[in-house]
Amino acid sequence: MNDRHIVCFHLFNDFSGSPKVLNMVLKGLLGKGKKVELVTSKGGVLDELNTHPGIKRYSYPYHFSANPAVTMLRYTVIQLYTFFFAFRYLFRKDVVFYINTLLPVGPALAGRIMGKPVVYHYHENAFAKGRFYKALCRCMQTLASEIICVSDYQRLFLKRRDGVVVTPNAVSEVFVNRLIPAPKEAFERKRVLMLGSLKLYKSPLEFIALAQYLPQFAFELVVNDTQENINHFLKEHKINISKNLTIYPRQNDVVPFYNQASLVLNLSDKKQVVETFGLTALEAMSAGLPVIVPTEGGIAEMVVDGENGYKIDVQNLNQIAECIKTILSDETLYMELAQNALAYSKRFSEAKMVNSIEMILNRK
Repeated sequence: MNDRHIVCFHLFNDFSGSPKVLNMVLKGLLGKGKKVELVTSKGGVLDELNTHPGIKRYSYPYHFSANPAVTMLRYTVIQLYTFFFAFRYLFRKDVVFYINTLLPVGPALAGRIMGKPVVYHYHENAFAKGRFYKALCRCMQTLASEIICVSDYQRLFLKRRDGVVVTPNAVSEVFVNRLIPAPKEAFERKRVLMLGSLKLYKSPLEFIALAQYLPQFAFELVVNDTQENINHFLKEHKINISKNLTIYPRQNDVVPFYNQASLVLNLSDKKQVVETFGLTALEAMSAGLPVIVPTEGGIAEMVVDGENGYKIDVQNLNQIAECIKTILSDETLYMELAQNALAYSKRFSEAKMVNSIEMILNRK
């Protein structure tokens, strides 16, 4: 069905993993001549699609608040808005609703009421989060015609078995082509990189502690937030930045950071959140960089201890520190880890991911 019209809903357009993947998928579908309409907020990676001739874009203002009640109010307003917005497609028989993440429940419900195919691209692990996400996951399993999971680990938690497929994420070819794997130079740089947020379960405080504990290495933290919020966070937690640590605010382009790094960490606290895939780990390995990741989740499926990185939980911070020292002190080990990381990243293909999702959307 080459004439299938895709209407995509994504709540919050920023520079995190799920909109990055959606941006890649939609560019691939548009490149195949698909008709796409995108409904999302302003100000993130999905804005790259605005100039594409094959897309119609509908935007609304949306951002999180430090006050959870305000955030929930904004979220509810957007769900009501997109619920009613979706009914403009009531008499379009060629439409499939493509719901990115659990959050756009309003348009998913509207699609089900209208009898439209509703395909969810499920990025989270609702069962490692609170009641709100678990409720959204129950809604997804009821409303979805088909669910796209990003890892086997993630799929295991769903009660629903029919209409559930696994399509791993990928890193875009454009992104990969700008990476410069150079293991020997990377080893000599002795630079540890982490990309994340200020949420405590992403362990920014622990990363800062590692920098203080290992002054012989350079540390870089790229935060998906504004400089103002970073400053507030540092003041709130009474943090003194060590000389070997640099903290950067939200970046439109993270390729230069990978090209200057030696080692990439993901310190997500598995007791509070479990990574269903781990896009930053794949980006790092695509740059020929070893990684240290948690011991559970889809991200853990990507790492074999001692081959392309190590799996250590953030609760064992001393062990992580010792592992960093070992990796960045043993050139033979580093070269082996780096080469294996790069080889592993080749298993993930943008074209393969886009083709899989296209097939799912077409058959609905």
